[in-house]
Amino acid sequence: MRGDLIETYKIMTGKEAVNRKHFFQLSSCEYNLRGHSMKLRKQRASLDVWKFFFSQRVMKEWNLLPQDVVDATSVNQFKNRLDNFWQRYGH
Repeated sequence: MRGDLIETYKIMTGKEAVNRKHFFQLSSCEYNLRGHSMKLRKQRASLDVWKFFFSQRVMKEWNLLPQDVVDATSVNQFKNRLDNFWQRYGH
């Protein structure tokens, strides 16, 4: 999961040469003040193969991250903040 979240961070912040729209859509829930500003919208998955696709399996964990983790300015800073978050709140 750690590797998937790191890859998601790279895609979401443009540090990976991948069009994020091919994998993710930002949530349009502007009224939701919990979490962070880069929450992802989960799409319905009717086929098992789709349920386990990278973008689907990472969404729940990504959306649970706090703002200070996703606001990291570098990959190393993201890794450190993610590890610290998991140590504090158990993962």
